[in-house]
Amino acid sequence: MVNLKSALGADELTDKKAGLPRALLAEFFGTLLLNFFGCGAVVTGNVVAISLAFGLTVMAAIQGIGHVSGGHVNPAVTFGLLVVGKVPVIRGILYVLAQCAGAIAGSAILRALSSDGMEDALGVVSLSPGVSAVQGFGVEFFLALILVLVVCGACDGAKPDSKGVAPLIIGLAVTVGHIVGVPRTGAGMNPARSLGSAVVMGAFKDHWLYWVGPILGGIAGALLYVHAIGPAKEPEVPARTYASVATDEKEVYYSTRM
Repeated sequence: MVNLKSALGADELTDKKAGLPRALLAEFFGTLLLNFFGCGAVVTGNVVAISLAFGLTVMAAIQGIGHVSGGHVNPAVTFGLLVVGKVPVIRGILYVLAQCAGAIAGSAILRALSSDGMEDALGVVSLSPGVSAVQGFGVEFFLALILVLVVCGACDGAKPDSKGVAPLIIGLAVTVGHIVGVPRTGAGMNPARSLGSAVVMGAFKDHWLYWVGPILGGIAGALLYVHAIGPAKEPEVPARTYASVATDEKEVYYSTRM
């Protein structure tokens, strides 16, 4: 029962040191910013501008809240890390709820601050003409797969050199994903982000694939990194030989004599 309780993360609900309320607020606010700024750029109609807006916003959000919650701002990332044991179950579920609420809030603020003529360009994702639901599912699957794979690699504890640039690397992965995805599916890449726009604009056509595709892709990316590619290994500490131990002892001896 102790192991099950630990895996579920039930103790975090009462442990103030776990910082769960602050983490949930961070995920809410980070996803709010994502939907406001990312979806706000859709009105430009420029794929590169839209892609950069989403990527840079993700980078900024991770930089701002990463130390509090890990800066997931995406249920696909949360589910991927949950499956490989990096996030407790209860925390993961609460993260997703906070992300969805934040995305809806961000899209609602964006709509309130936009003119009526902009309502067709507030970030609602949809399949492009000629793209089938199966194709759209595949696109969303791979967009999330590469994102979570990059997240796992950039945040690997055995690669401390990448820690400082992790927000930039993850943001660039989001940018590349949008460059590929926007012309095909609108590049949901993030179930919460897609839900925020859908709720505010009341547009849910093919909405299922913007959940199933990214979540399965995120899980696949995390499993691929952990079990196929393999996480980085901790630097090995050189073994101390008899000669090195003897040398150390001599240095200690002479220093005490002097």
